[in-house]
Order: sequence, then C-alpha cells, then structure tokens
Amino acid sequence: MKYIVILGDGMADYPLAAYDHKTPLQLAHKPYIDQLVKSSETGMVQTIPEGYPPGSDVANMSVLGYEPEIFYTGRSPLEAVSLGVDLGEKDIAFRCNLVTLSLEENYGDKTMLDYSAGEITSAEAALLIQEISKEIGTEEFHFYPGISYRHLMVWINGAWEFDLTPPHDISDRVIGSYLPKGAGSDVLTRMMIKSEEILKNHPVNQKRKELGLQPATSIWLWGLGKKPNFTPFVNKYGLEGSVICAVDLIKGLGICAGLNTPHVDGATGGVHTDFLAKAEAALAELKAGKDFIYLHVEAPDEAGHQGNAQEKIGAIEKIDELVVGRLLRGLEEMKEDYRLLILPDHPTPISIKTHTAEPVPFLIYDSRRNVSSGINRYTEEEISAQGNFVKSGPALMAKFIKGE
Repeated sequence: MKYIVILGDGMADYPLAAYDHKTPLQLAHKPYIDQLVKSSETGMVQTIPEGYPPGSDVANMSVLGYEPEIFYTGRSPLEAVSLGVDLGEKDIAFRCNLVTLSLEENYGDKTMLDYSAGEITSAEAALLIQEISKEIGTEEFHFYPGISYRHLMVWINGAWEFDLTPPHDISDRVIGSYLPKGAGSDVLTRMMIKSEEILKNHPVNQKRKELGLQPATSIWLWGLGKKPNFTPFVNKYGLEGSVICAVDLIKGLGICAGLNTPHVDGATGGVHTDFLAKAEAALAELKAGKDFIYLHVEAPDEAGHQGNAQEKIGAIEKIDELVVGRLLRGLEEMKEDYRLLILPDHPTPISIKTHTAEPVPFLIYDSRRNVSSGINRYTEEEISAQGNFVKSGPALMAKFIKGE
C-alpha cells in the first residue's frame, strides 16, 4: 500500500465577488480531483490549533501528523535544518525576506509593496544576501541564502521575546506599526534600516529596475524560533517516506521527521514552478521503495498573497492536470494499491492576501474501495455542507494511514 498526500498550499479561499461569488476551487477546471472526490471520504479538517498563528509552518506540521502543541518551536528553525545550518541550543533563527518597500525617506513611513521582491531569483538573491552578510553580519549575526526571496538569519545566543510580523500579512500597508517590538528589538530594526542603504544601488537591483522588475530594497526579519526536536515519522506512523517540495520550510519539516527530501529541478516555490517535475519525483521515490509521499505545492498560496485570482485558479488547474493526473497514471502503471489525501494546509483568501485559520476541505481516496461520497466537486461549499469534521491534522493523518 502506498500513501500519497497532495498539499495545495493556501488552496482554499472565500467567495469572490468579481467571480459570481465563487471560490477558486469552484472556478477551476479540475477533472481528476472532481472525479476522485465522488468516490472518496470527505470532510473539513481544522489544521490550525486554537491560539496558534495560521502559518504554513504550523499548518503543514499539523497535516504531516505532528502536534504543534508538542513539536512547534518556530518557523525559521525548520528552514535552518533544510539549509544545513546546525543551531545551538541557545541560537535563534529568523526568516529574512527580501522585500520591496516604497520610497519615503523615513523607514517607518514606507509601504510593503511586495513581500517577495518580485519573486526575485535565487541567483540574484544570493548575491544580495552575500552583500548583507559582508556589511552587517558579525560573529553574533549570521546570514544564509535560501530560495528566491526566502533567507535565514541566525542570532548566536540570541534573544527571542519579540513580536514580529510576516511581511505577506501587511501587503500594501505602511510598515511603521509592524516593525519589531519587544525589549531589545531595536537591534533588528536597525539591521532592516541599514539593509536599505546596502541594497539601494546594488548592481542586481539596478539591473532589475532596468528590466522593469521590482528591486529588493530591504530585508524583513520575522518567523523566529529555536532548534526543533521531532519523533521520526517511521516511529510515529510506521512508514518510510519522502517530502517533495521546493521551499526550505517544508523540506526542513521533512528532514526533522526523518523523511527523504530529494531535490527537484525546476521546483521554485512560486507560481511558475515545474508541477510535472514534482509528480515525476514522487513516482521515482515510490518506485525506489518509499511507501509515503508528502507532495507540497506552494503556487496557490503565492497567488493568494498576490491577490491574483487568475493565477490561483491556474495553479489549481495545474495541480489537477500535471500532479494529480500524472500520479494517477503512474500508480496505475505500477499496479499498486494506494490511498490519496488531497487538501490545502489553510486558506489564503485573495480578498485579504494572507492566511486564515478556518477548517479546510479534504478528500481521502482508496484505490481498493468503490464508495459513493455524494459529493460531485471538490469545493469548500459542497464538502462543508456534508458536515464531516476532523478536529486536527494529526487526527486526519491517523485516519489516513491507520484508519482511525
């Protein structure tokens, strides 16, 4: 038996007034998923525990079957694991975004124009982070390049009683009231302000502006946390498996869980990722003997943060055709029994451009069973109306793998 999770990050949404009050899941043409849902167990699952922020870190940890109440120590430590950065027990990791701010003279008067600096390439970003490290890195503060706009700062023996805001939560807002808060947080704000001077005339940004692209005008620090300690997935659920993803956060989760995390050429963590390459990588891991796959696609979430309904609809359609469709054909060729779980980790509504904590729709398909769900299409409205509710991500994983 093979077990495959397909996670469309941020795929759930609110009805869109401009689209006849339908959600992207209702608007998307997704014949493979809609055919599966007719013969699946369906319901809504609460992936975000009460009192926790609705981030992809908490949500994916929950869906992967780990209780955030037990295992969560912050977002950036997971990204540090993916980047091969070994945190000391007293070290604090921070997500370090490259962002685009508006041009007001006073830093606090600026507006968050783009939390991703126009989805800057990893190669360009590495040069900018290298310059940041050279100018403001010290024996106490270390900077590490990641993927696209997503990077890492580590404060050796650092403080962590701070209130920090994710930049994707404040798109189009003046940043002054969202700057770091808490005793000693001024050191973080000073670095962010200093980074603007460093990046302003960097050749990478000059070239981007010539090409009509957003420059990376500042770093933005958030998502802090300490070194994590996980129970191996094989000990918890009895399966050897792999995580197929592009972003360091999810890869770090996989590494912490003792799962394989193969590199996928063309996987970017953006809306232009290579969807088919992810499906092929998943099939390769299954053929190599893995029994569990967690396949994560960031694209719907990125489109949600950008407020781009057409991009989100398109991302869902590509997940259906290039990921789900290819996996179904591959599993048929392998002549394997399998169970398939499809869901988002959280909603990322187009209308507010950030995450929310509402329950999300799931389907569980079992190739050995011929059942009728009474559901015609995989949408928030149809599945919610059914009234089936699962209290948490770990409870859903137990249901998926153990039938509990």
